[in-house]
Amino acid sequence: MDYYPLFMKLTDRPCLVVGGGNVAMRKVTLLRKAKAQVTVVAPELCPELVQLRDAGEIEHLERSFEEGDIARRVLVVASTDDEAVNRHISELATASFVPVNVVDRPELCTFITPSMIDRSPLQVAISTGGASPVLARLLRSRIESFLPASYGRLAAMLEAFRDRAKARLPNPEIRRRFWERLLEGPVTELVLSGRDDAARKIVNEALDEGLDRRDGGGEVFLVGAGPGDPDLLTFRALRLMQLADVVVYDNLVSPGILELVRRDAEMIYAGKRRNDHALPQEDINRLLVKLAKEGNRVLRLKGGDPFIFGRGGEEIDTLMQEGIPFQVVPGVTAAAGCASFAGIPLTHRDYAQSLIFATGHLKNGTIDLNWNMLAQPAQTVVFYMGLLGLPIICRELKAHGRAPSTPAALVEQGTTQNQRVLVGTLDTLPELVKEHDVQPPTLIIVGEVVALHERLKWFRPGSDHTAHSLFSSHGHAAPAAAAAEEQQPA
Repeated sequence: MDYYPLFMKLTDRPCLVVGGGNVAMRKVTLLRKAKAQVTVVAPELCPELVQLRDAGEIEHLERSFEEGDIARRVLVVASTDDEAVNRHISELATASFVPVNVVDRPELCTFITPSMIDRSPLQVAISTGGASPVLARLLRSRIESFLPASYGRLAAMLEAFRDRAKARLPNPEIRRRFWERLLEGPVTELVLSGRDDAARKIVNEALDEGLDRRDGGGEVFLVGAGPGDPDLLTFRALRLMQLADVVVYDNLVSPGILELVRRDAEMIYAGKRRNDHALPQEDINRLLVKLAKEGNRVLRLKGGDPFIFGRGGEEIDTLMQEGIPFQVVPGVTAAAGCASFAGIPLTHRDYAQSLIFATGHLKNGTIDLNWNMLAQPAQTVVFYMGLLGLPIICRELKAHGRAPSTPAALVEQGTTQNQRVLVGTLDTLPELVKEHDVQPPTLIIVGEVVALHERLKWFRPGSDHTAHSLFSSHGHAAPAAAAAEEQQPA
């Protein structure tokens, strides 16, 4: 982080604003909302600041800035139109360890003012570290639409119960669960609909009951994390990711998705790479049971969808046998996500009348599949975990009737900024992949729909990684992108 996010209490504390124009007025307005004692130093004031001065709401020093003005201030804002003065103020404040903000000059600031959503006492602050204030304001407007003004009333109501809750539920973990359960239940909806008295009654009754032990045991959330892009998570997945006490996650779960998990949750890596299983599946099953029986809410976070080559069925089977409550949240499976981001419509009606998902994972050096079925015409076949077995896949499809010229594609790190798409045929794709050092996670798509990629490609990650067909008239591909690990069913 370039800036440490925090909220300062400025009530009745002396703050300094240097400058008397409209920008200074905006800063003064925010400081006054925080109940700060504001002194403005400027030879002249804009009309709005004049009104505040005449009303006795700010102090005005009618002159230019002097070094002594910083003394005994807890915060300084420089908003003059003189670059040298602004820089001088920044240097003086920094040397005196006084937080300073120089308007529109982030390199001179020790703090910056974020875009704010004010539902006092609830506040949300958004910052891009000065990189793009317009983007911060855009995000603020979007978040505001999801935060009714009533959330301020809800926060104020809950504040009135804090001392009582601490006395009744001294254990912080039990108290956190208590509040989460109430807020996920009817209390929030009652306040948002204007029924504050009914909400207070529920909170009072819940506190009277005590709840001085972990309530109801643990639970497991089996959540599909999708193919890599955090924006493809479902709302329900995000909500449960914030509730979990313990997270058991796979190798295919991207760092960006893990960043969205509750900060204080315990993280347990249980991923599987090719020939390197951190935990065998049976141990994962037992671990989920153990953690839940200890009273934890366990997030089992799996790449893609947990029920498509994810072995989620085995895990919930064990949970059911042990009587452990669980939820299953579907995720965007790799076939749907990677094909969409590669511009390959899997079931385009002009090219395919059926779609088959198959595993290309090698076991004992073989891939034991129904090749006659997979080699049928007018269908699309998507192979998960097929990078190592790609030569065998292409060989067997040709041996069982698919034409060597059948279009075939490999998508590497699909939906991410490192996505690459290699397009060839059953004849050329294995050598194409070999030439360009492809690394997992990958997905293989076989069928006439692959021919649409060149026309329909739309996703173009970063300037160094282009998600366009690397297949040229010579069947060669462009330089490689970054790598990840092999996709395994975990």
